[in-house]
Amino acid sequence: MAAADQIKALIQSYGNGEDTRFFTIAMQIAAAEARKGNTNFAEELKKIIDKAKIVKQSAVGLIKTMPLNAAQKELDDLFELVHSKAKLADMVLDDMVRESLQRVLDEQANYEVLYENNLFPRRKLLLVGPPGCGKTLTAKALAAELGLPLFIIRLDGLISRYMGESISKLRLIFDAMKQYRAVYLFDEFDSIGTTRTISGDVGEIKRVLNFFLLQIEKDDSKSLIVAATNLPESLDTALFRRFDDIIRYPLPNKKEIVEFYKMALHRSPLAKGFSYNKLADMSIGLSYSEMGKICMDIEKKGLIYGSKALTIEGLKTYIEQRKKPF
Repeated sequence: MAAADQIKALIQSYGNGEDTRFFTIAMQIAAAEARKGNTNFAEELKKIIDKAKIVKQSAVGLIKTMPLNAAQKELDDLFELVHSKAKLADMVLDDMVRESLQRVLDEQANYEVLYENNLFPRRKLLLVGPPGCGKTLTAKALAAELGLPLFIIRLDGLISRYMGESISKLRLIFDAMKQYRAVYLFDEFDSIGTTRTISGDVGEIKRVLNFFLLQIEKDDSKSLIVAATNLPESLDTALFRRFDDIIRYPLPNKKEIVEFYKMALHRSPLAKGFSYNKLADMSIGLSYSEMGKICMDIEKKGLIYGSKALTIEGLKTYIEQRKKPF
C-alpha cells in the first residue's frame, strides 16, 4: 500500500471508529519508516501508538463495567483477553519458523490489496512442537505486530466446564471472529483434535471436533485463527488440511541456545570467564521456557551472592534439575 493510500485509509478508519484497523495501519507506517532507515521517527511513532492504545483500553475497561447482553457475558467466560508487547524480533526462532511467521505478517499487513485481487492472506495457523518452544508467545507476537487483541480459548476447560454445551459455546466463538477482528488462540488443541476413529472416545469430543472442522472450513472472517498443540501425532488427519500453514517448532539448537542466553542474560552479573558455549552445550534438549527459568535462577543468584557465585558447576546443577525434574 502506497503512503498516500495508507494516510487515506488511516483517516477513513478513524472516521468510521475502526480502532483495530486504525492501529494496524499506523503500525504499518511505523514499520515502513523503520525499513527506510528512519528508526528514530519509527520509534517515536510506536510510542505514540502504544500510548494511544492504553488510553483506548482504559475506555474499553469503563465500557466493560456497563451492563452486557447474555451473549457478551458468555464470551467473557470463554475468552482470556491478553494484551502483549511481544515482538518477533525479540524471539529466538528457527529460521524456517521465522520466515513462515514473517510471511503471515506481510500478507496480513497487505490484506486489503489481496482481497481486491480475489486473494486471501494466510490466517489459519497450526503451531506444533514440544512445550515451551514459543507457540503461545508466537500468538502474542502476531497480535502485537498487527495491533490486534489476543483472545486465548483453552479448549480443555471448554470441554470439561461446559460438557453438553460445548458446541453452542464454540459457535459463539466463531461468531465473535466475524464481529471482532483479533487473534484467536485455541490452546491445548489436542483436547478436541484427537482422531475420530479412537474407540471408547467421549462422544461429546467427537461432536465438537466435527463442528470445529465445519466451522473452520467455512470461516471467512478477517481474524487470525491460531491452534497450538504439543501432540500433533494425536490429531485427526482431517484437521491438517483446514489450516493455511502448519508451523513446526523444534527444540533449539546450540546456536539458538547461545543467542537466547545472550539476550536473556545481557544485564546479569556474570562471573569472569563465563562461557555461553559451555552453558549451551549443557542445555541441549531444553526448551526456551526451561532456559528462561534457568536465566531467572542465574540472575537471582548473581544479585544475592555476587558474580563469583556463578560457577559453571553451579549452573550445571540448575540445568540438570530442569532436565530431570522428578
